[in-house]
Amino acid sequence: MKSWLGLDCGGTFIKAGLYDAQGRELAVARQNLPVLVPQPGWAERDMTQLWQQAAAVIREVLHQSGQQAAQVAGVGISAQGKGLFLLDKQGQPLGNGILSSDRRALTLVQQWQRDGMPQQLYPQTRQTLWTGHPVSLLRWIKQHEPQRYATIGSVLMAHDYLRFCLTGALACEETNISESNLYDMQSGGWSAALAETLAISEIVPALPPIIGPTEVAGYVTAQAAALCGLREGTPVVGGLFDVVSTALCAGLHDATRLNAVMGTWSVTSGITDRIIAETDYPFVYGRYAIDDQFIIHDASPTSAANLEWFCQQWGIEDYQQLNDWVAALPAASSSLLFLPFLYGCNAGTDLHGSFFGMQAGHTRAHLVQAIYEGVVFSHLTHLNRMRQRFPQASALRLSGGPTRSAPWMQMLADASGLPVEVPQIAESGCLGAALVALTGTGAYVSLQQAQQALNPDIVTWQPDDTRHARYQQKYQRYQQLVNALAAAQGVNP
Repeated sequence: MKSWLGLDCGGTFIKAGLYDAQGRELAVARQNLPVLVPQPGWAERDMTQLWQQAAAVIREVLHQSGQQAAQVAGVGISAQGKGLFLLDKQGQPLGNGILSSDRRALTLVQQWQRDGMPQQLYPQTRQTLWTGHPVSLLRWIKQHEPQRYATIGSVLMAHDYLRFCLTGALACEETNISESNLYDMQSGGWSAALAETLAISEIVPALPPIIGPTEVAGYVTAQAAALCGLREGTPVVGGLFDVVSTALCAGLHDATRLNAVMGTWSVTSGITDRIIAETDYPFVYGRYAIDDQFIIHDASPTSAANLEWFCQQWGIEDYQQLNDWVAALPAASSSLLFLPFLYGCNAGTDLHGSFFGMQAGHTRAHLVQAIYEGVVFSHLTHLNRMRQRFPQASALRLSGGPTRSAPWMQMLADASGLPVEVPQIAESGCLGAALVALTGTGAYVSLQQAQQALNPDIVTWQPDDTRHARYQQKYQRYQQLVNALAAAQGVNP
């Protein structure tokens, strides 16, 4: 029996999943990925350790499944977007990889914003400019680490680096690199003019060829095979931006559904076949995995990682206890508000996480309820923007760890007023990566066919009108607090 391997490199875990031709999971292995914080606001990853951990989870998933290396017909990789993973001119890691949540370039981005740079670039890039973009990090390195900048040999993102480790072939995958601010969304390729505008034209020779998600990028080398247990010569396809991977597994193919991801990032996505002139809000576009389609999304690092932080600080490991606490409290009844800005903000300013309105009668249960609510309210910020662009959307598909929390899912349905649909897919990042490998190696004639073959069960939470009204009232208080804090910093969010 043939199988296909999907590797998923996220913000906190790296996972390997093995699937049969129908997309059925045979085994999954995972390891925690450490985030290095050498200075406040920095977020890095040891590139050599990342490759070693990727090899380890591949070995482990093969062991768990009982599959032989010769049975693996192809490999795909899904990974976090943005950030920066550099190689030197000898093909060796050039310092640590920098993650999308890194904020070292904040002052630079703020200056670009004052200068109108995002508006200048948007017609070509269909992107905003923020600290985690490759261009922001490249410009920061040019200013602050000129010796490192001068030795850049290749500009990659996380899955491009892992693919290079497996195959020795350099390439940048299109769904991810299309959101780099170095890619012209209309013409579909690198733009030297964009690099020049951003004063980083020197890196143009370091930009590898762009490949599609299902295109075979290379083959597992003997050295990589010895380390990870795969067969030498196994094909490796381009792969996917993880937001695209979850949208693909969620079955997104038209404008009737939006897809949300709850993890480190709060992401809401929709699919379209055309770029339109945006007037009220500059929506972020990227290339979708299916030809001639684009993914539009709105996102910030303001989601469930806030709860993970809380649990780590108080040594809480029983997530069912958290759910029981929240379920026992009346919906939206507490005066307590939580701003889920521990890792970033979506209010147009540099606000930080905080509890507001705490009183002596509040318990740990109220704190947890406020975190659940704050994360939902942050998701609503993105969802409401996306519903302006996708007014036909009648339901919200959801993925991420919080989908296992019934109180959290019901809260999102009630607060949004939309049915929340959860496809019963355990690891959408791994499965999405496996789907592009299945297509790229010929098991399916198209990615649409592979997507349609999944047909997972879907669990749905319906909104309650009474609770919806209560959550909307509290959401207004949440927005008023955010606006007041932003105004105190002199920002109009």
